[in-house]
Amino acid sequence: MAQKNIKSVLHEQRVFAPPAKFAKRATLRHAALEAMYAKAAEDYVGFWADLAVAEIDWHKPFTVPLDDADAPNYRWFSDGQLNVCYNCIDKNLAAHADKPAIVFEGEPGDVRTLSYRDLHFEVCRFANVLKSRGIQKGDRVVIYMPLIPEALIAMHACARIGAIHSVVFGGFSAHAVKDRIEDAGAKLVITADGGWRGGNRVELKRAVDKALAEGCKSVESVIVYARLGGECEMLADRDHWWNDLVQGHHPHCEPEWVSAEDPLFLLYTSGSTGKPKGIQHSSGGYLLNAKLTSRWCFDLQESDVFWCTADVGWITGHTYVAYGPLAAGATIVMYEGAPNFPDGGRFWGICEKHGVTIFYTAPTAIRALMRLGDETPARYDLSKLRLLGSVGEPINPEAWMWYHRVIGRERCPIVDTWWQTETGAIMITPVPGVTPTKPGSCTRPLPGIFADIVDDEGRPVQKADAGGYLVIKRPWPSMLRTIWGDNQRYLDTYWRRFQNRYYVAGDSAHRDADGYYWIMGRIDDVLNVAGHRLGTMEIESALVAHPQVAEAAVVGKPHEIKGESVFAYVVLNVQRPTGDGAALLITQLRDWVGAELSPIAKPDEIRLADNLPKTRSGKIMRRLLRSIACGEPITQDISTLENPAIIEQLRGSEEGLALLANAKRAAARKPVKKRATVKLRKAPTKAKRAKQVNEAKKAKAPARRPRAKPASRRKPRNKK
Repeated sequence: MAQKNIKSVLHEQRVFAPPAKFAKRATLRHAALEAMYAKAAEDYVGFWADLAVAEIDWHKPFTVPLDDADAPNYRWFSDGQLNVCYNCIDKNLAAHADKPAIVFEGEPGDVRTLSYRDLHFEVCRFANVLKSRGIQKGDRVVIYMPLIPEALIAMHACARIGAIHSVVFGGFSAHAVKDRIEDAGAKLVITADGGWRGGNRVELKRAVDKALAEGCKSVESVIVYARLGGECEMLADRDHWWNDLVQGHHPHCEPEWVSAEDPLFLLYTSGSTGKPKGIQHSSGGYLLNAKLTSRWCFDLQESDVFWCTADVGWITGHTYVAYGPLAAGATIVMYEGAPNFPDGGRFWGICEKHGVTIFYTAPTAIRALMRLGDETPARYDLSKLRLLGSVGEPINPEAWMWYHRVIGRERCPIVDTWWQTETGAIMITPVPGVTPTKPGSCTRPLPGIFADIVDDEGRPVQKADAGGYLVIKRPWPSMLRTIWGDNQRYLDTYWRRFQNRYYVAGDSAHRDADGYYWIMGRIDDVLNVAGHRLGTMEIESALVAHPQVAEAAVVGKPHEIKGESVFAYVVLNVQRPTGDGAALLITQLRDWVGAELSPIAKPDEIRLADNLPKTRSGKIMRRLLRSIACGEPITQDISTLENPAIIEQLRGSEEGLALLANAKRAAARKPVKKRATVKLRKAPTKAKRAKQVNEAKKAKAPARRPRAKPASRRKPRNKK
């Protein structure tokens, strides 16, 4: 017997039409968008095939748009040949060789700009380095680096020679690195001595050494970029400095032409429970959706400066840092460090300094910066911003409104995007010059994306505001092809639930009377409270709407009568009360949720905390919260947790509160090592930075440790 539909109790009535000035100059307008919807509805395979011909430079044109003989292992443009790096970089040299491709700012304040010509030079040199180390088409290369241009250079160098890259987020532990290397069977690891995060050195090479010491027999070489001055242990014959290897290599490398279905990259899920999943993406189909969505969703134009704040260790950094915007010929911004270093104005200072026009970040970052108040962003000139975006999880209406009012100054459309690592590119989103927006809704699927909401039996949910499983009913080019080395797991995870008829996203959603989609959270986060199936996101949104609440996370806890009870963790934007004051506020919050949503949504328990447990990328660790709420032992990997001391506070123990207070006092007393480049308004010259690095090496580096040679200052010659 089918369960009841998931119930939506969130009712958001505010609607914002696209600003008239923006709509007037938008590249994609209402008539063109509706024509695209009509064409895709009539012939979705032909729709994607025509776009592939128009948008991609093919070395060998395809003749088979979609091969569904082994569905749901779909293949797009399979007999065509192309090179992704060529389409992102070489294709832009004729018209945009001297246009900035990357504007980089390091956490210490150092700034570099690489034109498309510079990027081509560096990618070709490093591609030749990879070939000299024996890397060939189909070999796997793990990239474990800070968010610096060299990470992107390494990705494109792999794509240029047909190697498959697997980027591992720089905040992951040695154990996580080991798991990914071994599952991919990587021959080579590209890393750095370290990077900067929150004013601290992140020792990446040390983590790689630990991972390789525990296994990883497939690895033959390690290439190390000297980001922190080259002070790390190097193993003879295995480890090599990036700057040493690129010297003497020719800045020209012919692209390897690969099948559209050849893998471009593997990207692993967090692996907090069980074996990590290596999501495998193709070359041709992935590139097509990455490029198109960069244009459609962000209205990319010639003069735009596009900043997606995601690390390239995540799918957002792949699609909207490394590939999509470059394929569209855009200028991107990369920033290495934390959003609150040295203070909460860092993001806004970067927007002002580099003239950012399009800003794309996560709701977690928005809420964290929102906690600091309106005064911080008000100090910066954000007048060049013309479009804002949200990615990674549903954005609650109050954070949406703050983003709209304080950052966008009520003149920037907000594209609230829904997509996944598995989808490869944005699937459901407003089109900024056309779609009226509602705070908290990702609105409508893009042309060619056939989304629906179904019940437990796979039947479409017709009633407005009734929720269910979010599914995609037809294949699309950038969809994942399989799970690396485990196709059965691919079938079981994404297709078996509805007998291979639909791709199952794993999210719950509802659709309102206007046909707008509202993501309610993961299906496994849906709570079954006394027969009512409630989405956690809506309860969290109601809590955050309270004037004293900055963040909230809701999980389910087993209940012998109701089935599940609602357990909420709440972070305040005022000082956290204790004793009777805390009890009074908790009662007020329960009543608030009852009034905002429904009495059935009232949290049974609320725990006040100073922070939520997050990875260094800002993702809330919900499985950890569920384990704490249920009193279960913590068995998952918490090595990426930014503040491990928060766990005891979340448990609710007085000892935990004291430990956290002591940790905060210790951090406040800890002397901060000054760095000459910390003043952000004016970065030091290259000569001055080089002098500082050399002096530091002489003072600190032990004689037995090899040092990196200074980075080459050779500039590419203009080709005539």
